[in-house]
Amino acid sequence: MSEKKTKRLFQTGDDSVAILRSWWQWLEQHRGDRAVLRRASSPTEVVFSPAYHHLLGQLQQQEYKVSREALAAVVGLASHVKGDVGTDKSIAQLMAGSRPSGSGAKVSGLRFRRLLAVTGRDELYPFLIRVIRLLDGKVNLLSLANSAYWWNEITRKQWAYEYYATAPTEQ
Repeated sequence: MSEKKTKRLFQTGDDSVAILRSWWQWLEQHRGDRAVLRRASSPTEVVFSPAYHHLLGQLQQQEYKVSREALAAVVGLASHVKGDVGTDKSIAQLMAGSRPSGSGAKVSGLRFRRLLAVTGRDELYPFLIRVIRLLDGKVNLLSLANSAYWWNEITRKQWAYEYYATAPTEQ
């Protein structure tokens, strides 16, 4: 069995990260494909886009085992990202960052707790689109992809640790 098959997609240092970033840059040049993805209201609708199949094919060509439903969420969300801020801060830390006015976190504590209560990707998808918009489209692409792909109790706990460590006064 290939080592790539057992690696976790969208982890720091994995080849899948470079594939995702390359695809995301490709999407910047293919604005029509990006527009189709942005109009998708669910991961299911994302699957009907050729851009989704473009990334799926690249990952499968490198022998990654891919959850198609999870990847659809990543693809749709990535289409809303305007700028990749790099790996210094996770998406949870970015949500906890101060508003320009200094009046609290960019994503309020109430909205954050509602987000953490979400268990399914279909419900998670529109929540994360709103979060991306609240962050002006500037997110850590790797953190977003990793979280959306592997959304589970462990991910939600990690987000809580990171968010409240950055914005401890948000309630």
